[in-house]
Amino acid sequence: MRIIIVGAGAVGSYLAERLSSEGQDVIVIEDDENRAAQLQEGIDALVLHGNGASTHMLEEAGAAKTDLLIAVSNSDGVNVLACYTATELGAKTTIARIEDPEIREGADRLGVDVVIDPSATAAEELVGIVGLGGASELIGFADGKLVMVGAIVAPNAPITEEPLRELRLRRAEWGWVVAALVRDGRTIVAHGDTMVRSGDHALVMTTDDRVDEATRMLGLRRRNLDRAIILGGTRFAELTVAAMDKAGLSVVVVDQDASRCGVLAGRYPNALVLCGDPTDPEVLADLDLGPKDVAIGLTGWDEVNLLGCLVAKASGAGMAISRFNRISYVGLLSGVGIDAAVSSRLMAASAILRFVRQGEVEQVATFSDTDAEAIEIEVSGDSEAANKTLLDLDLPVGVIIGGISRDGTTFVPDGSTVVRVGDHIIFFALPRDIEESVALFTA
Repeated sequence: MRIIIVGAGAVGSYLAERLSSEGQDVIVIEDDENRAAQLQEGIDALVLHGNGASTHMLEEAGAAKTDLLIAVSNSDGVNVLACYTATELGAKTTIARIEDPEIREGADRLGVDVVIDPSATAAEELVGIVGLGGASELIGFADGKLVMVGAIVAPNAPITEEPLRELRLRRAEWGWVVAALVRDGRTIVAHGDTMVRSGDHALVMTTDDRVDEATRMLGLRRRNLDRAIILGGTRFAELTVAAMDKAGLSVVVVDQDASRCGVLAGRYPNALVLCGDPTDPEVLADLDLGPKDVAIGLTGWDEVNLLGCLVAKASGAGMAISRFNRISYVGLLSGVGIDAAVSSRLMAASAILRFVRQGEVEQVATFSDTDAEAIEIEVSGDSEAANKTLLDLDLPVGVIIGGISRDGTTFVPDGSTVVRVGDHIIFFALPRDIEESVALFTA
């Protein structure tokens, strides 16, 4: 697939690296010369320096024969104009990141096929993570009826007692499946003889009514959190303030920008807005933090988010969640006081990747510390998998079927489950197995 990416910021560079490593034909347009040069050194793709919305640059990038244009620069206007120009030149599909709701409203008339707003999606996911307490991911599939829960396995968690096969035999009802473990930076696709260890990052698929059971097996416990301390005044932070307020939590915002604090105080009268350094122990000490408080670092700087969260935990907060852009930070978070991490960068990648995958792909989820993906796909009538049991399928070793949605019901399958046409299959796969697996369920 030929893909043009406009903007090489956090989202654009991540997508460029991921898609080029898969062998996609990727061209990146970036108007910052230094950033363009730096990206060109790190990826096997063509990086052009220039304005991604200009006709000249898009012609040079080959928009006329492009399958997908992804506009993820920091400017809504540039993103929309890039999509419009690319469509006029002949690009098949366009995706734009648009944050301004007024611009978003008429984007479909300006050549934008798909609009994404990863910050809004991430803010909603944060509500679920805070409510669950201790989970690192909470991703819904099949209209939210199947849920992938990610978490660091706690010491002495029930799931660590014996191999997964034995654990399953010992339990009369089995409403969840371990899809994968990330251990010491290595992804392990789980099978019957897999032993889960304390400290593993486990990715578990379950139905929406059995999330509590799955998290208990991982050693997590719900925390009765009632106050959210938002560190930062970014748009992501503002969306999270609104989401937490709607969820019934008291909200405190801490930011250094006096003008931004004034804006937020005016928009959210129920929130307490403090103008101060979110990493200053004295500022946070004034909040009298306790076990029912969650600190959420949402500034635009990873270092500030991490330090602010660590200070909040040291000051008594019961939970800390940090926003990050640098994927390399994620492996350092476990065990140092950060309970979960969130990234609008990964949200954007998940939203976009389903347009890259072939077949009837409904949804794709990416993760912070593994390049594997969770994919929801609809089984087509002429697929190889139709009317076969999972045991009879020739699935690649690196693939696990996590859940099935069928005729309004959802369930975690076993080997005897027969795949039906129209089923929505949610599977977890390593990059090398994605294309083969998608083909198995489509044509």
